[in-house]
Amino acid sequence: MKGCLFLWPKHSTLCNRYGGRLLCAAKASRNEVRYGLVRSRQYSSISASELQFGQPVHETHPHILRAGELTPGITALEYAQRRSKLASKLPKGAVAVLAAAEVKYRSGAVFYEFHQESNFFYLTGFNEPEALAVIGKGDDEDDHVFHLYLRPKDSKAEQWEGARSGLEAAEDIFNADETGDINKLTSILSPIVSSASTVYTDIPLKSSPTTVFSRFFSSPTSKSEGFAQILKSSKVQPLKPLINDLRAFKSNAEIANMRNAGQASSRAFTDAMRQSWTREMDLGNYLEYEFKKRGCDGSAYVPVIAGGRNALSIHYVRNDAVLAKDDLVLVDAGGEYGGYITDITRTFPTTTKFTKAQTDLYSAILGVQRTCVALCRASAHLSLDKLHEIAERALKVSLADIGLDMSGNAMEILFPHHLSHYIGLDVHDTPGYSRKEILRAGHCVTVEPGIYVPDTERWPKHFRGMGIRIEDSIAVQEEHPYVLTTEAVKEIVDIEALKN
Repeated sequence: MKGCLFLWPKHSTLCNRYGGRLLCAAKASRNEVRYGLVRSRQYSSISASELQFGQPVHETHPHILRAGELTPGITALEYAQRRSKLASKLPKGAVAVLAAAEVKYRSGAVFYEFHQESNFFYLTGFNEPEALAVIGKGDDEDDHVFHLYLRPKDSKAEQWEGARSGLEAAEDIFNADETGDINKLTSILSPIVSSASTVYTDIPLKSSPTTVFSRFFSSPTSKSEGFAQILKSSKVQPLKPLINDLRAFKSNAEIANMRNAGQASSRAFTDAMRQSWTREMDLGNYLEYEFKKRGCDGSAYVPVIAGGRNALSIHYVRNDAVLAKDDLVLVDAGGEYGGYITDITRTFPTTTKFTKAQTDLYSAILGVQRTCVALCRASAHLSLDKLHEIAERALKVSLADIGLDMSGNAMEILFPHHLSHYIGLDVHDTPGYSRKEILRAGHCVTVEPGIYVPDTERWPKHFRGMGIRIEDSIAVQEEHPYVLTTEAVKEIVDIEALKN
């Protein structure tokens, strides 16, 4: 029966029966996971409502996850394939070690919303704090052993903090080959690390410890404690370059998640432009509500809602000013879906029409943005750095045409940031991945030219104090760009039509 919960002889396990086969949201061998199948066994049915986990699973949250998905839009099979791809990049006998994020506290016992460490999430789909993943290279190219160590079930702690998935779920839900109690890491991890040819990790060896978990990864306090102590005789290499090479190229499922976030966020932007706003805060709150209403998990980042000269500060996030008549408001915001983000900026008038000066400056920037978006295709053989150079040259001509003095360091003053960055699980995705890489299908990027005119005598008076940025999120394809945020209108005629 589709959606039934089955009990193995030793483990409580989630499986989804479809077409006479059991799809892989369950404990299975790596070969079975690879093909999305598990062997036929003897099962006893129990109610899904009797089990609780630290994050949604299909059987408990079918309104969020489809059968086979571990997180929204991403299947257990895809997570297993990611681990196999990483294993194929490791030398024989090496291990990759990744730590989950910890809960961050605002003050005392008041915590911030938990956000998982991105590389850990990318490889595991596990969304709880205080966990460790180890991927050990096997004998074959992509063969590996997946260890997942996490917090055990604890009824007293769960009464306060909510459900934990527990050790059995590490194997039965997240397809770990080995699991164990995170509180016993020293005894568990030491033999794995000592027998590895190389340890690939980005876990900092010095930190400010606040819990037993963080003390383990901090500078050792005795000869028997700490990740640094365990690693002292090991060959250690950074893991980030290997994972960046994987994360930089999005799968169809990842792009679909980003399109979901982009479409919902874009429509929220367009609806916001229809209305009149008198305070930055009100506009920001409206967008946050609309993102969630339209299916996003929430905002992907702290938004910029910058009226008038506030837009001259690129990362202005106070969002507490009154919007003046005839000013522009620059809005940089986006929603998140299934951990994947979208990044949008639109600039529009607080009244019904752009002024003549606003029209001139906006049109100059929009023309360059359109050109650069069109070049976000593999067949153009361009990198983000080359796109930035194209944008600078085009902006220099366009701005000179409307009367700005573009001599000397003008471009550095007016356009102080890069045209583009990579996007994905993070707003600035895959940090350290070069902007000199030639764009290929699967890369996902932003295109965001912006001009910020200081209030000084060097610049024409009618442009002073204006900040205009126009940004879309794009998935690179072979012959043309796939604009993920197309529903957010940006043509002057369309914006003014919404206002009227």
